[in-house]
Amino acid sequence: MNNKVHVKTGDEVIVINGKNRGMKGKVLQVSPSEGKVIVEGVNIVTKHVKPRKMGEPGGLIKAESALYASKVQLICPKCGRPTRVGHAINSKGKKVRTCKKSDCLAQFE
Repeated sequence: MNNKVHVKTGDEVIVINGKNRGMKGKVLQVSPSEGKVIVEGVNIVTKHVKPRKMGEPGGLIKAESALYASKVQLICPKCGRPTRVGHAINSKGKKVRTCKKSDCLAQFE
């Protein structure tokens, strides 16, 4: 399986399909081995938590669950639209991610 993921921690993304379609959020965690990401405020699930220590409360906790990285698309910081990610070498010789929109072509980082 391909272990590369097109988004990084801290990127602003939008969900492109599924029950959370259209929701935007920040990537909290990336798991390249599973090909999944956890996005802030998206794919909320209810977890039943048992108290582990004396005096610690248990109960129901709402938390973000992982979703496949192929279901999210990066939002360009310059044009603000969902875009595919391209790669280019900048003037300093560093590989950077770029916006694939023909009228934008911004570089990230």
